[in-house]
Amino acid sequence: MSIKTEEISSLIKKQLANYQDQISVEETGTVTYVGDGVARADGLENAMAGELLEFSNGVYGMAQNLESNDVGIVILGDYTGIREGDTVKRTGRIMEVPVGKELLGRVVDPLGRPIDGLGEIKTNKTRPVEKKAPGVMQRKSVSVPLQTGIKVIDALVPIGRGQRELIIGDRKTGKTSLAIDTIINQKDQDMICIYVAIGQKESTVRAQVETLRQYGALDYTIVVSASASNPAPMLYLAPYAGAAMGEEFMYNGQDVLIVYDDLTKQADAYRELSLILRRPPGREAYPGDIFYTHSRLLERAARLSDDMGGGSMTALPVIQTQAGDVSAYIPTNVISITDGQIFLDSDSFYAGQRPAINAGTSVSRVGGDAQIKAMKKVAGTLRLDISAYNELAAFAQFGSDLDENTQRRLGRGERTMEILKQGLHEPQPVAQQVVTLFALSHGYVDNIPVQDVRRFEQELAAYMRANHQDVYDQIAETGKLPEGDVIDQAIKDFKETSFQTSDSDKAAKN
Repeated sequence: MSIKTEEISSLIKKQLANYQDQISVEETGTVTYVGDGVARADGLENAMAGELLEFSNGVYGMAQNLESNDVGIVILGDYTGIREGDTVKRTGRIMEVPVGKELLGRVVDPLGRPIDGLGEIKTNKTRPVEKKAPGVMQRKSVSVPLQTGIKVIDALVPIGRGQRELIIGDRKTGKTSLAIDTIINQKDQDMICIYVAIGQKESTVRAQVETLRQYGALDYTIVVSASASNPAPMLYLAPYAGAAMGEEFMYNGQDVLIVYDDLTKQADAYRELSLILRRPPGREAYPGDIFYTHSRLLERAARLSDDMGGGSMTALPVIQTQAGDVSAYIPTNVISITDGQIFLDSDSFYAGQRPAINAGTSVSRVGGDAQIKAMKKVAGTLRLDISAYNELAAFAQFGSDLDENTQRRLGRGERTMEILKQGLHEPQPVAQQVVTLFALSHGYVDNIPVQDVRRFEQELAAYMRANHQDVYDQIAETGKLPEGDVIDQAIKDFKETSFQTSDSDKAAKN
C-alpha cells in the first residue's frame, strides 16, 4: 500500500491550520525598573507609541519612550503592586477610552471608569485618546455664538462655537466659577458639556458636581476627574480622554463645550513624568515638547464643515498665574495657541468687582462674528467706556476739583462697573443682557444712585418678563433689536411707574 505525496501534504496543512487556531502568540516583556508611576521593560521590540500594555497584576500602562534597548511605560493606576521581574504584555490597542451618550450625567476617571458609585457604564464604543485634529479644509469659520450667560463676557469677549478661549488668572479669582456658570447656562441650548478636573481635591470636584446637579446641568455633562491623589500619568491623560469623549459627539454633528481645569497642573504632571523617564529638561525643567502637549490638545477644538456633519467643540482651558504674570512660560504658550483670553484680576476680585474680568487684557480674536447684532449694537462702546473710566478714576484720586463733564463720565463709569457685577451661578439669558445694557448705554441708569443700580437691573428684568416678554422673545429669535422705540418706552414706563430709588423711599417716609 502506497501513500501519495499530495495526501501527506494536505494532511499536514490541515493539522497546522487547526494548530494555529488553538494557540495565540503574545509579545511579552520583563519589568526592569518601577517607581513614581513609571516602569521600564525590555523585550517589547514591536510596541507602538501610546500602546496600551498590561502588567501581570492587571494594571494597565501606556508606552511612552520607545528606546533601542527598552520601553518607558507610564502606569495608569496603582504602581505599588508591580515589581521588577514581572511580565508585561502588549494588547495591540492604542490607548482608548469609552465614549457615548451613556457617560452623560456621570463622573469618570481618565480611563472612563465610573467613580461616582452609580454602577457600571454600559457602552461598547471607544475612541483613541490621541487623534489628529481636523485639517483646514475640514473646518468652517466660527460664527455661531456660545452664550455664557455672563454679561461682561458676552458683551466684551464673545465666545463662538468651535473657539478656544483661555480663562487665566491667579488662584481663587473665580476661574472655575466662570466655567461652571457657562455650563449651567447651556441648559436647553442643545449643547453637550464636559468638565475635566485636573489635580483638584476630590471634595472640590464633589462640590462642583453637586452644583451642576442642583441647577439641572449634570444631565448633559460628563465630569472627568483626575484628582490630586491620582498618579501623574492620570493627570497628564485626563484632558486627552475628555477631548476623545467630546469628539464622539462633535463628529456626530452635535455641539460640545469642554473645560480643562486646569492645564497648569497637567503641565506639571507631564514635567514630572518626563523627568522620571529621563527625557532632557528644557526651560523651567519642562520637556521640549510641552508646547506640543497643549497645542495638539487644543487644536482638536473646531467647528466642522457641513461635509463633516457641522458639529463643533468649544474649549475653555484654564491656566493659573502667579501674581498676575501672564508672561510666564506656560501662560504664554497657551495664550499663543488659543483664540483669546479672559483675564481675571485679583485686585478687582478683592475690591468686590465680580466677575473680576480685566477688560483691558481680555480679548476674543473671533470678536463680533460670535455676537448677535443686538448685543453688538448695545455693547459697542463698552470697552472704551471702561478703559476711560479706569484712567479717570486713577486721575481723580489726586484731585477733588473736577469739572462737570469729568464728574458725569466718572458717574457713568461707576454705574457701568456696578451693572457688570453678577452673582455666582446666576447666568442671564442674552435678551435680558441686551435690555440691561441698552438701558445703560442710553443713559437710563445715569440718575440712579450707585447702590440702587443692581436692584434697578433685577426689577427691570422682572418688569420686562411680566409686561414685555415679546421683546425678549424677539431678541432671542432674530438676534436684533426691535424696530422703533419699543425698548425706550418700556424702560421709561418702568422708571415712572414701578421703580423707586432709595433716596425717594426716604423722602416718602419723611
